[in-house]
Amino acid sequence: MDLRIRPRIGVMGPSQCSRRAWDLAREVGILIARRGGILICGGGRGVMEAAASGAKEAGGITVGILPGSLASEANNSIDIPIVTGLGNARNVINVLTSQAIIAVHGAYGTLSEVALALKCGTPVVALETWGVIPPQGDPLPEIIAARTPEEAVSAAFASIGSSLS
Repeated sequence: MDLRIRPRIGVMGPSQCSRRAWDLAREVGILIARRGGILICGGGRGVMEAAASGAKEAGGITVGILPGSLASEANNSIDIPIVTGLGNARNVINVLTSQAIIAVHGAYGTLSEVALALKCGTPVVALETWGVIPPQGDPLPEIIAARTPEEAVSAAFASIGSSLS
């Protein structure tokens, strides 16, 4: 299959995470790969490494959008490291490269990616992560809540439908 038309699903989450977050992210990565998606992440440790290792275990392709200037900063499960030298500003690249994102647990970096995705119109699936309550009267795009990795991945793929670009 032409890689340019394969679904690109971002998995966002903290670089330091609990065992539960690790297990959720790893399962999300496995399920993305099994459905033929390309996993996009920040390329570092924690949730990013868990998701990428799951995707690799299932034979998938992984892309890491790195904050630093060295490809060697990527975790061992990243196939394609993208060095940016942008620090946290690379979060916008994560979001724009992804056709949908799945946020797993998360710290402030994850919250910024959720906000950027909402602003850019990228569908957001929340798996035990931040909730956003808009100011009264201000409509915001919906954050899709998921209770399990299976629900999260199904929702992410459904949210991009046939518009795989």
